[in-house]
Amino acid sequence: MAQAPIGSSEFDRDTAVVPRAAGTHDVRVSAGWTLFGAANGGYLLATAARALGDTLPHPHPHPFTITAHYLSVTRPGPAVVRSQVVRTGRTLSTGQASLFQTAPDGTETERLRVLATYGDLDALDGDIRTTAKPPSIPPYEHCVGGTPEGFGDDGFLSRIDLRLDPATAGWAVGRPGGGSEMRGWFGFADGRDPDPYSLLLAADALPPTPFDLGMSGWVPTVELTVHLRRRPAPGPLRISVVTRNLASGFLEEDGEIWDAEDRLVAQSRQLARLRDRT
Repeated sequence: MAQAPIGSSEFDRDTAVVPRAAGTHDVRVSAGWTLFGAANGGYLLATAARALGDTLPHPHPHPFTITAHYLSVTRPGPAVVRSQVVRTGRTLSTGQASLFQTAPDGTETERLRVLATYGDLDALDGDIRTTAKPPSIPPYEHCVGGTPEGFGDDGFLSRIDLRLDPATAGWAVGRPGGGSEMRGWFGFADGRDPDPYSLLLAADALPPTPFDLGMSGWVPTVELTVHLRRRPAPGPLRISVVTRNLASGFLEEDGEIWDAEDRLVAQSRQLARLRDRT
């Protein structure tokens, strides 16, 4: 497969932002990144992050920590992102952004709101002291590919290369393992290498953990926070997501993303809600 360079891939085109005025960017939410007709939360986060990054001072090009609250379902179509600088400093800058869509009657609805602090990942030194270890996942070719039954057949899964650890993918063949973890390899279908913005997409790319508990349904994200720790090396990412508590229809998912050089490049936590699709 030919590799799509960063900047020219479908992900880059579909998260592109067009400046309209200071702090205002026009975007088009692509149908190619939807599940069950709703835009994927990580895709929306990456789009809003590009607009906010374009508004903040350029010496700070990368989100270090970013939190999104998903206020209503985002559908494919035009949208606008309005961003505001909250604070600028020598090392970090903070801002907020909101994505809005307008109905045919002219009513504007806020879909998500983002608060983030940006810096320069390339300026970080190499001092790392950690007890974290990469997840144990079988080789890429021994993992489960394709579109698992019950995970949707919309455009999103055709644009990523997702290979699930068989130990956490029994639900896809009608044999849920009863665990509370998802693990797998992540890449782009067009071969694009990961960068900081694609880590935001990867943080919301795995199937929901309740699936392996035998619980099906729609699991929309209420809130998602991603911490970016360093720029990822070229090659596929390894992702693990764990849930420790599912209560009253709400669950948390704690995620780690590791690059091809066994470095922890991002961490995430989200609150999600388990709902019937009907």
